[in-house]
Amino acid sequence: MQAAQCALRAPLGLSARAALRRPAAAAAVPRRAVLAGAAAPAVGMPACPPKVGQLSDEERKELAEQFGFRSIGKELPDNVTLQDIIKSMPPEVFELNPWKAWGAVAIAVSSFAFSLWLISVCPAPLLPFAWAFSGTAMTGWFVVGHDCGHRAFSKNKLVEDIVGTLMFMPLIYPFEPWRIKHNQHHAHTNKLVEDTAWHPVQKEVMDKWSPAERFLYKTFLGSPLKLWASIGHWWIWHFDLNKYTEAQKPRVLVSLAAVGLFMAVGWPLIVYYTGWWGLVKYWLMPWLGYHFWMSTFTVVHHTAPHIPFKPSEEWNAAKAQLSGTVHCDYPRWVEFLCFDINVHVPHHVMSKIPWYNLRAATDSLRKNWGEYMTECTFNWRMLKYIFTHCHVYDEEQNYVPFDFKKEEPFFAVQRKVLPENM
Repeated sequence: MQAAQCALRAPLGLSARAALRRPAAAAAVPRRAVLAGAAAPAVGMPACPPKVGQLSDEERKELAEQFGFRSIGKELPDNVTLQDIIKSMPPEVFELNPWKAWGAVAIAVSSFAFSLWLISVCPAPLLPFAWAFSGTAMTGWFVVGHDCGHRAFSKNKLVEDIVGTLMFMPLIYPFEPWRIKHNQHHAHTNKLVEDTAWHPVQKEVMDKWSPAERFLYKTFLGSPLKLWASIGHWWIWHFDLNKYTEAQKPRVLVSLAAVGLFMAVGWPLIVYYTGWWGLVKYWLMPWLGYHFWMSTFTVVHHTAPHIPFKPSEEWNAAKAQLSGTVHCDYPRWVEFLCFDINVHVPHHVMSKIPWYNLRAATDSLRKNWGEYMTECTFNWRMLKYIFTHCHVYDEEQNYVPFDFKKEEPFFAVQRKVLPENM
């Protein structure tokens, strides 16, 4: 998820905010972009300079500020391997702690139970706040199952399969199909076609869209609705048996049966005791909150104007996992309820690091490889680029927006009205 026409709308002396407010017709291609070899785009903001990782520290610092990041890393040398990075981390970050693992289960269950009580006593005007808390608590269930899927919960795989399946049931997320496809995402992070979590739209694919497809993709991938796009991903990737081998299908069917059981028993019980509004109030709205975080974490982890997706023949595992994954800080209560899933770079360097060791692993990576990492704090400026520009794959610029040929009102309005403060 990275940007297409990436942002440097004014000469170097102007602030990012003033630059973004200048009319497109009056915008000058910045000296920095010219030095980097970037061409002026057809619409929107000037293009992201190519080979950002090779710019000077000062240039990357200014780009980071304009894009909404704390830092943009240098390009990792070609001779560094993923194993080199893994071996640099202390061995204790790979160790499993059953007390912390099961403690997460207890926190996830109790925080979600508390959120349901909160929903039950909240006056109607305050329900959105209770739903936000509940959706965040529900995301903790996913993170526990996420560690199970990566074999980072227990030394017993059967225990991991059972816990993962149970934690995913209320989410209507089939554990085994998710595990298979998510591991493919880790094996092919930021690879142009093979990455199953996200990759930019290719121009030749976009040219084949019907009017209805064009409307749906532009609406849901080119606006703040992108922060719920995981619902489409959930449906497309995890319920189609044709996406799995014959050897995989028996375990896939068990996971599908588990979520089917929750739908067949859990939903009717909720309706019986609380009515149809209760199903919306106690399950659907928290579930939508959970998908907000699922989408947001995924988008922010893997979308930045300067981070390229690469075709398989050009892909480099070390660069994709260390430099192609974004560390983002969120409000501390979110990080607590979601078990530090936002501390994501070490998870991509080695997916078997349990959630409770991610911060120590990040400290190690910063010490040894920090100059190659991208970091940010969750902010609107970064999201604005993602919504309005990070859409279509471009070999030179990483991204161009859906309306790269001629600016369209749908995107022009967003570029004007979406907030751009950090």
